[in-house]
Amino acid sequence: MREFKGVDFYGLDGLLTEEELMVRDTVRSFVTERLLGLLPECWERGVFPKQLIPDFGELGLMGANLQGYGCAGMNNVAYGLALQELERGDSGVRSFCSVQGALVMFPIHTFGSEEQKKKYLPKLAKAELIGCFGLTEPDFGSNPGGMKTRAVKKGDAWVLNGTKMWITNGSMADIAVVWAKVDDVVHGFIVEKGTKGFAAQEVKGKLSLRISDTSELLLTDCEVPESNRLPGTDGLKSALMCLNAARYGIAWGAVGAAMSCYDEALSYAKNRVQFTKPIAGYQLVQAKLVQMLSEITKAQLLCLQLGRLKDAGKASFVQVSMAKRNNVSEALKIARVARDILGGNGIINEYQSMRHMCNLETVYTYEGTHDIHTLIIGEHITGIPAYF
Repeated sequence: MREFKGVDFYGLDGLLTEEELMVRDTVRSFVTERLLGLLPECWERGVFPKQLIPDFGELGLMGANLQGYGCAGMNNVAYGLALQELERGDSGVRSFCSVQGALVMFPIHTFGSEEQKKKYLPKLAKAELIGCFGLTEPDFGSNPGGMKTRAVKKGDAWVLNGTKMWITNGSMADIAVVWAKVDDVVHGFIVEKGTKGFAAQEVKGKLSLRISDTSELLLTDCEVPESNRLPGTDGLKSALMCLNAARYGIAWGAVGAAMSCYDEALSYAKNRVQFTKPIAGYQLVQAKLVQMLSEITKAQLLCLQLGRLKDAGKASFVQVSMAKRNNVSEALKIARVARDILGGNGIINEYQSMRHMCNLETVYTYEGTHDIHTLIIGEHITGIPAYF
């Protein structure tokens, strides 16, 4: 694979610490040397490269920005840079790590009992256990508060009934963090694989995120012990805190996908000769490349400042929404333009841009659609909610 040297038009590497650069460069090399060669076949077959899962644990990528319990304890900028490089490979790989860390380990770390933390987090950090996050339902995505999944107390246990949809890591997961209503209040539960009444069915026929394990979770009189309820959860806002943690990583990941597409388009344009010279020598192609680089640079600045704010404990969920909304939207545009520059070659899996383009169509929608993030920011600046 051709070495990837990065995209840094504004010299942002100079604002990174040695540790942050080391994390970024380590994951960058791993993606180039171990992941990229597997992706064409994995994409065509629609399978996740499970042989790499132990490596994710060894690299400290599982719950990398969490403290203790075997987690790497990276700062949020280093964590974001790691996810950026993973998504430079494929959104499905970044999704795998995002879900494990932000949507499974984070809620256990934040809302779990000490016993739950000691039982699950060290194994999740080593990727010896895989987790998934059950919030979205077939009829409730953008409105998670409308969920139909219910939990009813039965002695020292809880009985869960409901269906969850579009669940990343669902069929390979050893545990699921499932959200259900007790009366009208949302609670979190840890449901282990093999629990009677719990099943996962993989979603087939996807044209996006093909290497990601996407599943439907079925809970039918699924009995979970009280010891598996997350005691610190406090209604729907607890689940939304998890989503906010995941959206932070998505904002960084989108930059990685955009960088991959720009790098590929630039290299191709400099080597593809049409008429009398490389197509990079034509004004229209140069205009496209300049626009791509400009948007990548702005997205990098958004992420870096957001990461610094997050490390200082000052980042707001609205700022996370802005970064996710902007960066994914611009990355999708960049992927489309890159595919255009590649011409007919852009539709074969020897090149990456169309795979990124298809993936980003989903990333644009999940963890809060583009329009929902627009309304989150709109309510913040006007003080008037416009969701209904």
